[in-house]
Amino acid sequence: MSTRGSKVERNSVSDQPHEIKYEAQKEGTSAKAIKEAKKSAGNQRAAIEKKVK
Repeated sequence: MSTRGSKVERNSVSDQPHEIKYEAQKEGTSAKAIKEAKKSAGNQRAAIEKKVK
């Protein structure tokens, strides 16, 4: 198993439905709110979490 790029994957949220659903459940919000935060805040997980809260 390759470890290259693994830290990048942990720090970002892709457009894949399962990642958006996971983030929404983790933050206690809707998938739509995560998508909107992702549009304005970018791809970084920390920025999205900050925008949602």
